[in-house]
Amino acid sequence: MSGGARRISVLVPVFDAEKYLGEALDSALSQSFSPAEVVVVDDGSQDGSLRVASSFGERVRVIRQAHAGIGAARNRLVAEATEEWLAFLDADDRWTPTALATHLKALEARPHADAALGRVVQFVSPELPEAARSLLACPEGPMPGAHPGASLLRKSAFSRVGPFRVDLRVGEFVDWWMRGLEAGLDAASHDAVVLERRLHETNTGRREKAAVTDYLKVVRQALARRRSGAP
Repeated sequence: MSGGARRISVLVPVFDAEKYLGEALDSALSQSFSPAEVVVVDDGSQDGSLRVASSFGERVRVIRQAHAGIGAARNRLVAEATEEWLAFLDADDRWTPTALATHLKALEARPHADAALGRVVQFVSPELPEAARSLLACPEGPMPGAHPGASLLRKSAFSRVGPFRVDLRVGEFVDWWMRGLEAGLDAASHDAVVLERRLHETNTGRREKAAVTDYLKVVRQALARRRSGAP
């Protein structure tokens, strides 16, 4: 599939991820299929995330906003994207070198699909001391799942599904994906690993421990919509 056929905006939300952002951006910029643009929204970071993003120069477009949460940061990224295909990458994760090309290959058989969805492997960040590593449960092997970094999405799908929720501290993508499936989102799933998800001491799910209730809220509301037949 030629670069002219599918042009991709890489979208990276960041909040206080100075330690890992550079590696994430390197994995995006070194893809075997080059994206048309890489956009970072710095959601009011208090560390050096803005400096790291800006150090990439013209290769990365950087937007600064007051802290508004992950849903608002993703919505801003979608609004700023100039291409029809969107690839989200969280600031503490990294892609495999052929992630985008693999998604595009999956779409060759489903050219009208709204999305491609691959698999995720998780790893414990190597700089952590042993005491910290022992507290992290790291699943082995590739895993399927609705993770933003494992997907390639058609921008026009957002006009049908709607924006990410801004009232959730975690689970905003799971909520969007569930609403998408309810709206008839057509995904070309494949078994290739495209995302390496980093486990560390400040993952959002660990930093926002009380936010686990948001995941329960998302699931309960999806079940309620299914029972009522509501969109």
